[in-house]
Amino acid sequence: MADFVLNKEGEYGHLIMQDLPEIFNQPTEFNELYKQWGDRCLFIDGNQVPGSIQMNITWYRNAPDFYPLPRHDEHMHDFGELVGFLGSDPDDKYDLGGVIEIGLNGELHRLTRSSVIFMPPGMKHLPLSIIELHRPILHFSVSMNPIYTLTRTNGEKGGVDTTAK
Repeated sequence: MADFVLNKEGEYGHLIMQDLPEIFNQPTEFNELYKQWGDRCLFIDGNQVPGSIQMNITWYRNAPDFYPLPRHDEHMHDFGELVGFLGSDPDDKYDLGGVIEIGLNGELHRLTRSSVIFMPPGMKHLPLSIIELHRPILHFSVSMNPIYTLTRTNGEKGGVDTTAK
């Protein structure tokens, strides 16, 4: 029988994230609003695991009746970003199970198929909206940077501060 360590145990277990950082469990106005459509599952960045890039994983479970999603307004980064939406039908992995609208450099795209999108550094992207939702959609974003930062097109700086306790 092969030797193994369970979950986060062992010498390299500190590299494994299995819980959501506490910052996302705090009762902020945005976290409470976010729960209306998304169930954030996992998040990793350079603050959580030194040397890591940033990744966020969320189940979209509801299509809210407001448009676009709050705080999902047009912005850009000085690093590349991957954004993905995966349908949850095991018999048709490409059927998104809903309609997601996303802006790419001012051009609105409506997605009905599982998709992964690359945003090069400096490319404006979003707004983002869940237009329809028939089944849960797994959403992820990967920032090629240790910390998620952004510049909104109005010049305002923003991001996620996972160092807050």
